Amino acid sequence: MAQFRRILVKLSGEALMAPDGYWLDSEVLSRLSRDLARATKAGFEIAVVIGGGNIIRGARMSAAGWIDRPTADSMGMLGTVMNSLAIETSLNAAGVPARTMSAVSMPTICETYARQPALHHLDKGQVVVLAGGTGNPFFTTDTAAVLRAAELKCDAVLKATQVDGVYSADPKKDPSAVRYERLTHDEAIAKDLKVMDTAAFALARESKLSILVGSVHAPSSITDLLLGKVPSTVVVP
Repeated sequence: MAQFRRILVKLSGEALMAPDGYWLDSEVLSRLSRDLARATKAGFEIAVVIGGGNIIRGARMSAAGWIDRPTADSMGMLGTVMNSLAIETSLNAAGVPARTMSAVSMPTICETYARQPALHHLDKGQVVVLAGGTGNPFFTTDTAAVLRAAELKCDAVLKATQVDGVYSADPKKDPSAVRYERLTHDEAIAKDLKVMDTAAFALARESKLSILVGSVHAPSSITDLLLGKVPSTVVVP
């Protein structure tokens, strides 16, 4: 039986990249949309936050020293809007009603994020794609994901990664690394496990929000993760 019902799925922008380095892979986009469609048909209410790292990384640009951080982060927010519109279009094509809502107001392109309308869309069975981060510089899309999950009464954040959970060390570098099946927020902090960035994780702990960490690469899927059919790690309050 599913442990959670309303989920915020956090995807990395890099997950959308094509093998040749192009910022968007239509096959990956279609596969993720079909996966999200299956999750909605299985009874889950889904919100999505996607990063913009396949297009631009504000922190990396500002670190290079030729552009200030607020401007670079604003550019990164625009990248998340591009990715969100792509996912919205793909979800609609997969037969799932979806609505992009941006924290950065651009009403001629998509709806401006507000909590009550977003809750209304979720209650109607629509997938809400949340773009523009928090709308402020210096905050990652991890933080935006946890913030929106708390606002929208989600049961958990599903963080899609390259591996099937949280490990004691990098499993790609350390073959003896152990995957944790269940952790508390305090245990994850004490072990200095990089579940999310510090601000995001602190907000998740304060909001008593569970974090489910797993891979959405085949043979896993979002639906299988939510139903507990594939390996993952759950970090609980």
